[in-house]
Amino acid sequence: PDLAGIRAIAADERRAVCTARDRLAAAGLAPPIVSVGSTPTATHVANLDGVTELRAGVYVLQDAFQAAIDSCTLDDVATTVLATVIGHQRAHGRVLVDAGGLALSKDRSTRSLDPARNCGYGLVCDASGREHLASLRVADVYQEHGVIEARDGVSIDFDRLPLGARVRIVPNHSCMTCSAYDAYQVVEGERVVAVWPRIHEWSRS
Repeated sequence: PDLAGIRAIAADERRAVCTARDRLAAAGLAPPIVSVGSTPTATHVANLDGVTELRAGVYVLQDAFQAAIDSCTLDDVATTVLATVIGHQRAHGRVLVDAGGLALSKDRSTRSLDPARNCGYGLVCDASGREHLASLRVADVYQEHGVIEARDGVSIDFDRLPLGARVRIVPNHSCMTCSAYDAYQVVEGERVVAVWPRIHEWSRS
């Protein structure tokens, strides 16, 4: 989880596919496409000589995992899920929202990182998406609702998140989260300015 490590892996990735290309060509099976695919590579690779195709996953939208490994910053992430506070469990220090596994996915790829980088099922921002509520994360999800908890023993400010308040959740993994929705709603602040359709099925060709 650092830029030097990402750049080294990106160089190894390019070297591996180009070596495979050369070996196949030597056997009379020269491949027409030499392909790599990872968001950190797309963002940080220094040299793509010999590569003809780059299949980056969340490169356009980014997500909390990419921010956690320093492939991007949290401000670079363009995907959020708008959710509403639907309950308080003050005795347990938890806030309930109406975004669960079906809205956020159940991907917890940051779980493998150190505790400071583990974002649970998503990070919490204010309704505009501009202010990251840094101590909060979606710690658990059920089918239709999520559980927001504070990290490191910090107390939740329930007055800041009253019933009916809106929050934006930065998902752990944008690909899986976005697949649950019919379209992207493009927002400026809290105003929807465009709706972009999505492709919902694998190619049959």
